[in-house]
Order: sequence, then C-alpha cells, then structure tokens
Amino acid sequence: MGYNDLFIRACRGEHVDRLPVWYMRQAGRYDPDYRKIKERYSLLEICKQPELAAEVTMMPVKKLGVDAAILYSDIMNPVASIGIDFDIVANVGPVIHNPIRTADDIARLKPIDVEGDLSHVLETIRILVRELEVPLITFAGAPFTIASYLIEGRPSKSYIKTKTMMYAEPELWFSLMDKLGDMAIAYLRAHMAAGGKALQLFDSWVGALAPRDFATYVLPTIERIFRELSDLPQPKIYFPGVASGELLATLGDVRADIVGLDWRVPVAEGRRRLGGAFGVQGNLDPYVLTAPMDVIREQAKTIIDEGVQAPKFVFNLGHGLFPEAPLDKLRELTDYVHAYSEEAIAALGAKPKEVARHG
Repeated sequence: MGYNDLFIRACRGEHVDRLPVWYMRQAGRYDPDYRKIKERYSLLEICKQPELAAEVTMMPVKKLGVDAAILYSDIMNPVASIGIDFDIVANVGPVIHNPIRTADDIARLKPIDVEGDLSHVLETIRILVRELEVPLITFAGAPFTIASYLIEGRPSKSYIKTKTMMYAEPELWFSLMDKLGDMAIAYLRAHMAAGGKALQLFDSWVGALAPRDFATYVLPTIERIFRELSDLPQPKIYFPGVASGELLATLGDVRADIVGLDWRVPVAEGRRRLGGAFGVQGNLDPYVLTAPMDVIREQAKTIIDEGVQAPKFVFNLGHGLFPEAPLDKLRELTDYVHAYSEEAIAALGAKPKEVARHG
C-alpha cells in the first residue's frame, strides 16, 4: 500500500480525501495481546527494551488501521535522567520517592542526558521509523503536569501542594518550570533527530487551573517550548488535557500546529475560542466506547461533520483509551471515521452550503 502520510498532510493543512485518525493511549490494556505482555513486564521494563517497545507501538496500527503510531512510553520516563526516583505503581500511577518541595530539591535536578540515559527510547524511535508505514508521533509531558507529580509525590485530584508552591513561592515555581521546560525541549528535539515525524506535548492536568493562573504561571513556559522547537519541520501538537476548554482562548501565541480538545468543548466552539489560529484534534469522549455501535457512530458523525468544515483536523479521543474499551468497537470506529469523513469531504466540495447547513 505504500507509506500513509494522511496524518502529516492534515496537520499541515493540505487537502485530504478523508480524515486521519489515531487514539491517545492506543497501545494499552484494552488489547488482550498487550495484557499478556504486561503479565511478564512492567511499563518501564517494556520501554527499556527497544524491540519490545516498538512491537507494542505497532500493535494498534496493525489491529485498528489508524493513520499514526504514537511511541509506547510514559511522560515520566525522562525525569529519571534529571534525578527523580520514581515507580509506576499499578492502580495508582507515578509515585515519587524524592518529591520536589524546596529550593534545594530543585537545585539538585540535573540537565537531561537523552543520549546517555534514554538511548533506549531513541533506539525504539529508529526501529519504528524503519518499520512503520504511518508517521510516528513522539511525546513529552508538559511542565505543569510533570510538576504536579513531582511536587505531590503521586497523582492528585486537588493539586494542593502544587498550587501552594505556585501561589506562595512563585520564584521556586518558575525555577522548576524552567528546568522542566528545558527537559521537554531537549527530549523532544532528540526524538525528532532520531526520526520522529510529529510531536505532542501532553498537559493532562493543567485544566485544574483558572485561565488567569494558567496564563501567569504556566503559559510562558509552554510558549517557550514551542518557540524553541519552531525550527523543526515536524508538526507539533499541544494537548492541554481534560477540562481545559476555558484555557483555549489564551493559547494564541503558542507556536503549535494543532491543539487537542477534550470532549467537553464542541469542535466548532473550540475553533472559535482558538481564534482560527490552529488545527484541531479530537474529541470523542472515550467512554462513549461503552455504548452500542450506533451511538458511537452518531457521536463520531457529529465530530466529523464539524471537523471537516475547516482544514487541519485530526480525529481522536478527548483523552486516552481506558482498559475496558472494546477492541472490536475501536476497529469499527476507525473504519467508520475513514468512510464517513470521505463522504463528508466529497459532499462539502460538491455542495458546501448544504453540507454546512445540515452538518
């Protein structure tokens, strides 16, 4: 079939005959074959074996027919290189053994050494670039989201320690933001040098902040990350995570190509809040996948009808897949997005006013 560059062309705003689709957390526990691998190896153990990590990365491409692969990894992987001791604990998430609480803790953080400490990640990327027939997306965790784990010591719902540092010790906070920003920049730049075809910055939990606080305490670092990566030709995606709809209007100076939406904001409204400055990715509620297939198709249809109204749209979920997601429904959803979006784009070209009225 040859190389499928549909995802890259959509990110660049080029004409596509159908929408590209991939799913956040598409290599995961919903897949019985992946669960068998996890019986033998932990997430971090898989990541340290390039051939195995590449195999897991490619599984959803082969099984689901998606238009992009995303590197099998974890946003916490690079923090080991800067001096953080952590584990990924089942049913909990990242647990930090030396949390960041003081100026001395931040001063002890080292610059990331991607080639030395994370060479296995780069080798995984090189393997995938050789073997994949779709683009490889690589990723990093954004500074707020990483900081929330480092400061809290584990996942949190209130982020009380994180916000306490942010509000009460802003100099400390910005020092940590600078170091985590440097980490993300170096990590993603090394990914692209190794052959990655696109990158995504995950800010899964920054929606916990009010827009004014996001603009004051976090956005300057996000802008710097994308500004310092702007010389790279690969498409760049910023995903501000769940409950982030109120933050979209603040992103105008972020030099990303695509912004990911969670499921709470309709695509048309997301575009309006973004001021037309970005392409859009999203945004099916992952838990719709528990519904009957006709409900899933109807929900996807609404997103597709809005998505095709402007260039630079990528179909995805509004957050990552969950373990109970049915594999057969994901495969059928992928086929539906491809087939229906092709019809919708063709109809839009033939009768734009009618499609816009009924979309």
